[in-house]
Amino acid sequence: MKAMILAAGLGKRMRPLTNHLPKPLLEVAGQPLIVHHLLRLQHAGVTDVVINVSYLGHMICDALGDGSDYGMSIHYSVEAKPLETGGALNKALYLLGDEPFLLINGDVWCDIPLGPLLQTRLQAEALGHLVLVPNPDFKTVGDFSLSSAADGLCRLALRAPDDEGYTFSGLSVLSPALISSYPLCRDAFPLLEVLLWGLDSGALTAELYKGTWVDVGTPDRLTQLDAIMRS
Repeated sequence: MKAMILAAGLGKRMRPLTNHLPKPLLEVAGQPLIVHHLLRLQHAGVTDVVINVSYLGHMICDALGDGSDYGMSIHYSVEAKPLETGGALNKALYLLGDEPFLLINGDVWCDIPLGPLLQTRLQAEALGHLVLVPNPDFKTVGDFSLSSAADGLCRLALRAPDDEGYTFSGLSVLSPALISSYPLCRDAFPLLEVLLWGLDSGALTAELYKGTWVDVGTPDRLTQLDAIMRS
């Protein structure tokens, strides 16, 4: 299974750390965050990775090269300006091929074992499988809920107003058809739009993971993750 790492964000909330360095190259426990992702993918047996880049993207390309240092091939989807998550996937479809792929948001950290995710086989008619996590302290209301189905799978569900729900971890296994069949594709749009569309048709499954998860969105959370990974 191929993997894609989303790495094109501007990192505004990380400033001034990202004034001259893209967020994926910020160091955690002595290595750039994106390198930690690559090493975990390498350990899980992934040999083909797509990375989208935009803001200071040349620095990411220069740092990682063709992926040979990590025993894999890295292909870059270069965006003249950030296309948001949905637009990024749409632009990179030609690199991803026709089979389901593992998607990782480059500015999150989760210690979920990648091996089982890479073995995920989307059921008939399913277009994606998302990993949800309990809502962090800074986010009391989640993105989605879970509902059981007759086939024993957990389906992704819309969060009810009186339900705190769960947060999308930024990890998922997606079929390229989820993006290519979305009727409102355009240059830049969020993946959330597509997920809500797929949710309405019952095409998305999900699971809840209760291990370590950090949204590395601020300098304080970067420091928090550094402490976790050094412990």
